[in-house]
Amino acid sequence: MPAYSVRKPLSVEEKNALGLSSDLVSHLLFHRGITDAVSADTFLTPSYDRDIHDPFLLKDAEKAARRIIQAIKSDEKIAIYADYDADGIPGAVIWNDFFVRISFKNFIIYIPHRHDEGFGLNVEAVNELVSQGVKLIVTVDCGISDVVPVAHANSKGLEVIITDHHEAPAHVPPAYAIVDHKQVDCMYPDKFLCGSGVAFKLIQAILKIERFGLKEGMEKWLLDLVGMATLSDMVPLIGENRVLAQYGLNVLRKSQRLGLVRLLAKLKIPQKYITEDDIGFMISPRINAASRMGVPMDAFKLLSAQTEEDAKFFADHLDEINNERKGMVAALVKDVKKKVHERHGDVIPHAIVLGNPEWRPSLLGLAANSCAEEFKRPVFLWGRDGGDVIKGSCRSEGTSNVVEIMKGALEGTFLQFGGHHHSGGFAVGNDAIHFLDSRLNESAKKISNIKSQILNQTNAENVKEAEEIGQIIIDKELSIEDVMWSLFDDISKLAPFGVGNPRPVFLFKNIVADSVRIFGKTNNHVEIIFKKKSGAKIPAIAFFAAPTEWAKNLKANTKINLIASVEKSMFRGRPELRLRVIEVV
Repeated sequence: MPAYSVRKPLSVEEKNALGLSSDLVSHLLFHRGITDAVSADTFLTPSYDRDIHDPFLLKDAEKAARRIIQAIKSDEKIAIYADYDADGIPGAVIWNDFFVRISFKNFIIYIPHRHDEGFGLNVEAVNELVSQGVKLIVTVDCGISDVVPVAHANSKGLEVIITDHHEAPAHVPPAYAIVDHKQVDCMYPDKFLCGSGVAFKLIQAILKIERFGLKEGMEKWLLDLVGMATLSDMVPLIGENRVLAQYGLNVLRKSQRLGLVRLLAKLKIPQKYITEDDIGFMISPRINAASRMGVPMDAFKLLSAQTEEDAKFFADHLDEINNERKGMVAALVKDVKKKVHERHGDVIPHAIVLGNPEWRPSLLGLAANSCAEEFKRPVFLWGRDGGDVIKGSCRSEGTSNVVEIMKGALEGTFLQFGGHHHSGGFAVGNDAIHFLDSRLNESAKKISNIKSQILNQTNAENVKEAEEIGQIIIDKELSIEDVMWSLFDDISKLAPFGVGNPRPVFLFKNIVADSVRIFGKTNNHVEIIFKKKSGAKIPAIAFFAAPTEWAKNLKANTKINLIASVEKSMFRGRPELRLRVIEVV
């Protein structure tokens, strides 16, 4: 049974300091660190004019903007070199749109092949750009660590402008300009922009200097792409990102991008009601599938399609390869699970570490995620890329910090590694691969022992410690009678939800399941119906939960404690208020 902690109720003074009419909104904001009326108003009413920062506050933004303007006016060939994911590709389309709108034609878009070229700028790609007559490279969502390729570009007479959002190393590349708010000497007030967000800021800087005949405010039409990337890349949805995500969703709801409109129609997502969940669970996987399956430019072509024919072709194509990708991942997951059972039986170690030179690194993160959920352990999987380098991905089961586990391994274990709390990547030398399993398990065991000690000393109100050890944090206890549209309206005031602004989680104690059914093509999903005193039915949905123990044991007329969020479903175009199951305890 998972451990959980419920946030404390607010005092009268704490409520009054926020100055809001809704006790629930006050409670939710307070526990997100918003404790005064001014901060509450800023959060609840995002404003583009008020909350978007001056792009010139970014180090090198003005220098980079003036160099790009010079290249445009002198018709130098520019290459936009973008990462291959659902952050970098929208960034490439942003530049494509901008150049098209100002009638600049002397540019190319380059998106590297994930398997053959790997992440970031590479020497072979630079040579290819030289052969095509490129004079200026502008990166999107990559480049901050690419010292050798940038130096090589310089030696070939090319200048490089890096736009990135990843952590800057001690020695940055010798680029003409670097626009990355993570640089230690960059005074930009917001440190959480995604790669496309940084690209958008640079275009803002260009338009502050030279409008190229564009009307004031035209750049806001690029926010659909910025919002999509912001929601896809799981950056914190606070500060400027909250504004970019909110306005991005507003533009997405009326976007005329032919490929996007066609894809939404194919997926039966009503465009005017598109949400952050639609982006994260439906759109982003299809953008990412293009690079995972070796055709990253196809995602770019979808988002930049200019004809209905292209829009239909690439929408269908990305959906097909996403399905193909699902099949490959399913086969990989089956292989991994088989190996886990063969190697460990019922005694699962602190960390699952497996690899095969035949496994494709681009699919390993998805497989690791599935296995982490099933085995309730952090999972580290490795394969070999097109350059014969051992690379891997890792995912947390929810409580472990995979980066901390990798940091805790003996020095020399990794050639490189990085990531976040729940996911990461790594590269390993041919010799060290033989020790990877034991070293990661030693590290995971030490960290687990420390967490166990903390858990034994943690009380229900110590939420900070509870979060650190991976307990479920519940915002408030409610009754099934509280679930109504006015509740949803209050919750929606805090949307869009994501990293840094999680969807509110509620505890429903001792509620009776009126009926339970398994549904879906593969009988993977669970629906529980609850009845209010009025007789009104409230459905609760748990996707992919049928194999869980609670789902197997749950019967009608059973009394349960339910942890869930509240959401609006627009399935078949009809609004329905429902619960999304997080856990049954």
